[in-house]
Amino acid sequence: MLLEQSDFFNAAKVGATERKSVNVASVPQRSPFRYPGGKTWFIPDLRRWLAQTPRPHLLVEPFAGGAIVSITAVAENLVDNALLVEKDPMVAAVWRTILGGEAEWLAQRILDFDLSVENCHAVLDVPEVEPREEGFRTILRNRINHGGILAAGSGMLKHGEGGKGIASRWYPQTLAKRIRAIDAIRHRLTFVEGDGMDVMDAHKTEPSTAYFIDPPYTAGTKGKRAGNRLYVHFQLDHARLFNLAAEVAGDFLMTYDDDAEVMEMAVNRGLRVCKVPMKGTHHRETLELVIMPNLSQFS
Repeated sequence: MLLEQSDFFNAAKVGATERKSVNVASVPQRSPFRYPGGKTWFIPDLRRWLAQTPRPHLLVEPFAGGAIVSITAVAENLVDNALLVEKDPMVAAVWRTILGGEAEWLAQRILDFDLSVENCHAVLDVPEVEPREEGFRTILRNRINHGGILAAGSGMLKHGEGGKGIASRWYPQTLAKRIRAIDAIRHRLTFVEGDGMDVMDAHKTEPSTAYFIDPPYTAGTKGKRAGNRLYVHFQLDHARLFNLAAEVAGDFLMTYDDDAEVMEMAVNRGLRVCKVPMKGTHHRETLELVIMPNLSQFS
């Protein structure tokens, strides 16, 4: 079932009549990452979705990445707890550090770091480091590379914003503040390094568990195919993901590129689909698919 853009809100039972693209500058920035395909633009929709009843006991984010959705949901008390799942070992190192009791160390490490190209190379060129230092290296790489890309082949910014080069996105005080804020709610956040679909499968019979599913991969053959360029783990069994989404007992929202093959996978499983506008790179407005359960799943 393909819904009109305005019907997304009707499906969520919140009574809105029109959906316009979101100015991300108006949304609290809670993640320490600047993430390709990040979902800051989706936060107002997240609030509307989770405002519907019943309140989820647990929100699972099986492809957490920068985890803006889980962090926001807990920080704004929209859910009781959140479970972050991430397969990328570099990203996992950050969440293990922050949620494993080393948040203050990481915040201070960022504050104390003297940013220069030479010092960045001195940190990034070391073959192996302790886990918490790997967390710091990931944040550093994310902040000084083009587009925040962690995948092999991405390089440091040369010019950046206003000619600031690698300092364009390096905000030590802001990053430390965000990390400390996450630390304050870490008793309600759980992190798992592994396969997000395996975690979905383990929780799929729980009606009080909700899922925000944002796979960082393009499924369709005619889609943007940016996954292999932006992410380390870009291959995904999309059919299995859609099967799991159709099976879970709880509510879910899934976001995908606007792609005909993705649409077909959703419709074939009786899921509801709508297209919503979002502003991507260079503030270019595009459409993204939001996929929801068939209402019969809750009957």
